[in-house]
Amino acid sequence: MTDNHAEVAVIGGGIVGLATAWQLHLRNPSQRLLILEKEATVASHQTGLNSGVLHSGIYYRPGSLRARNCHLGRIALQEFCSEHGVAWEQTGKVIVATTPDEASRLQSILDRGQQNGVRCRLIDREELLSLEPHCSGIAAIHVPEAGIVDYVGVCRRIAELLQQAGHRLQFNCRVTGIRQRADKVDLQTTTETFSAAQVVNCGGLFSDRIARQSGQRLKERIVPFRGEYYELHPSAEHFCRSLIYPVPDPRFPFLGVHFTRMIGGGVECGPNAVLALAREGYTWKHINLRDLLESLTYSGFLKLAAANWKTGIQEIYRSLSKAAFVRSLQKLIPEIRSEHLHSGPAGVRAQLLGRDGKLIDDFVIQRENRVVNVCNAASPAATACLNVGRIIAEQI
Repeated sequence: MTDNHAEVAVIGGGIVGLATAWQLHLRNPSQRLLILEKEATVASHQTGLNSGVLHSGIYYRPGSLRARNCHLGRIALQEFCSEHGVAWEQTGKVIVATTPDEASRLQSILDRGQQNGVRCRLIDREELLSLEPHCSGIAAIHVPEAGIVDYVGVCRRIAELLQQAGHRLQFNCRVTGIRQRADKVDLQTTTETFSAAQVVNCGGLFSDRIARQSGQRLKERIVPFRGEYYELHPSAEHFCRSLIYPVPDPRFPFLGVHFTRMIGGGVECGPNAVLALAREGYTWKHINLRDLLESLTYSGFLKLAAANWKTGIQEIYRSLSKAAFVRSLQKLIPEIRSEHLHSGPAGVRAQLLGRDGKLIDDFVIQRENRVVNVCNAASPAATACLNVGRIIAEQI
């Protein structure tokens, strides 16, 4: 590799981009790779701000990329972490029904999980209380193979391994333009110009814009949704032993507010889901007019908002009212009180949204000549990263 030319360039230093680079290295250690990251370190956005859950794949549509990749990817990630000293733990998880209506929906979730090869079973209230003594529920699904992991640690370790192998990670380097030529791709960045024989776009929150720069005629658009969290004070951490989830609303890809024991200690509670006012808008004060206008004038978002405005208002109210957030948490653990909680970090989810107002619920990986665009990599992309990276590497 010359200083500015590589055989493959990967845009994005999050977990999907790094896992892709790692799989490319494993397939062909002699090729030279270039990873371009606009921040000063890896895992600065979606990867570093998620809840650290190792998903089992119980929710996803059988046969989908999410379902196929989650199971294999989780196993591969656990093996990677064990081999390279990255913290992970198999905690188990319960999906809890608190009403008869929710209980009736457990069977369809169980059926999906079993079709996806997930070890899971229905349990009654007595067994639920033996697993989570403070949890309220009339029935639940127990998923023993779910867990938690240090995703930032995974990214740092992959970055170290890639650099040790002679590959280049360029930080503080945002891609501003892509020009495809007959024999290579030129990448204009905020620091200098690079070129590569092939390029992989793992730009996360900006993946749709980068895809269009590559010439991809992408009709859908990324709409950012912010998820806000609280954390339990140490005196209240005993309320949650593992992972406690509600029965999800089938109309939305968001799983609802839940309790997550974290790999570094502590318990996280949330998230809600509100429109972010910027693609990297982690509070109500973070506003980017271009990002906001792009969302508010997009036909897909307008249709989504028109169809779900009541739910949207409830999510905004829960964002602004700690009392409302606490009431949502009390559905699962009635003993929770406002004084048990303090504000935690928020994250922003890059959600690809169709023009018809439907949320794209699967991974979207498209090729445009010499550029492979990962246009939608929502949950469980982090869990499935090594297998997703393998699929991308095979295309390269």
